[in-house]
Amino acid sequence: MEKLIIYNGIIVNEGDYNRASIIIENGKIKEIVKKLKLSDYQDFKVIDASDKYILPGMIDTHVHFREPGLTHKGDIFTESRAAAAGGITTFFDMPNTIPQTTNVEELDKKFQIAKEKSLINYSFYIGATNDNLETLTNIDKTKIPGIKLFYASSTGNMLVNNTEYIEQIFQKSNIPIVVHSEDNDIITENLEKHKNRLSELTIEDHPEIRSVNACISATKKLTELAIKHKTKLHFLHITTSEEVDYLSDIKLSNKNITAEVTPNHLFYDSSDYKEYGNLLKCNPAIKEMRHRFALVAGLDLGFIDTVGTDHAPHLLSEKQQFYEKAPSGIPSVQHALNILLEFVYQKHIALDTIVEKIAHNPAKIFNIAKRGFIKENYWADLVIVDLNVQSVASPDTILYKCGWTPVQDRLFNSKIVATIVNGKIVFDNSHIIESQAGMQVEFDR
Repeated sequence: MEKLIIYNGIIVNEGDYNRASIIIENGKIKEIVKKLKLSDYQDFKVIDASDKYILPGMIDTHVHFREPGLTHKGDIFTESRAAAAGGITTFFDMPNTIPQTTNVEELDKKFQIAKEKSLINYSFYIGATNDNLETLTNIDKTKIPGIKLFYASSTGNMLVNNTEYIEQIFQKSNIPIVVHSEDNDIITENLEKHKNRLSELTIEDHPEIRSVNACISATKKLTELAIKHKTKLHFLHITTSEEVDYLSDIKLSNKNITAEVTPNHLFYDSSDYKEYGNLLKCNPAIKEMRHRFALVAGLDLGFIDTVGTDHAPHLLSEKQQFYEKAPSGIPSVQHALNILLEFVYQKHIALDTIVEKIAHNPAKIFNIAKRGFIKENYWADLVIVDLNVQSVASPDTILYKCGWTPVQDRLFNSKIVATIVNGKIVFDNSHIIESQAGMQVEFDR
């Protein structure tokens, strides 16, 4: 393990901003000191963080790294590299791979792949199907973050639509259930109406097919189930003003219900379809501007708890097909933190609030052991950012295996300077350092 000092940076942690240095040994934060004589630490590697901010590394609890079975789009090695360049130090991967991760055998295979290939820390959800309740209820709760439930069909078609069975999952689960919350019946009905009315569907129809009503209807039904059974429920990629309003009331009395937003739903709205087309096709759909404003406000005010990327790469050739055939999903891990820091630059959201959403809250919600905070004896998962230097998502810097991003050539008012995972530097001044730094995440349950 490297002996490392991050010198004289502004540490942002639990709402405080403190200039200090971090001493790292054996992968963990040994000491945080206000004043430090570098001459006393001559055998340490030093990163000078003067006038830069040191944040806990982003914990991205929602990615699709496409391995196994879809590795022409992305794989754990390539996408963990891109994540490291974006200041992400931990990822939780979704089960809609080929084969689907719906049993312990497939789960163990993914852990082994990540052990051999991931530059950053990792864990994997187990997916609910219409017939694997026994597996879900007997899973080792210290090993995985939670159960993924698709309440609507999306990439991989893991729809669970048996109402009585879903209720049993909520009743018996002893780990968080994370949900894709859209009402599949409403989506199907909307799709048929649009097909009957139009000769050809386009991306502009997407938010009407995967509509506001489909989202809020499912969110209300699932919330009622969680309240009934006292289940820990985490909503993925919330997209509507109506859901923000509804959850703001629910969360006053129920701390077991939490919600995520993606950077893409904060950054884009349906007016952007004209420029980007199917590149912005994702599920749930990016919707009107009023929803984007509500999501930003909900994140700032605490009604939305986390930011997850929903990183979902597809080949550019696949996205360039006509609307109905183009797959849903956007590659996001490399530039998510830069997007979030734009809201800091514009003074819409404070930097310590961003840190709460990308690190503190994921660690709390999923009971992650010794990560998500800058504390002594915690794993040294850190990102250093410069808010006084601009950066560009130029084509030669894009690390996604699929090779594209909707933010290509966009100027950001921030730069990811370095990413440290378990005390090892994996990204430093635009260069990836391909050490096998990643570890399997442990859950303190």
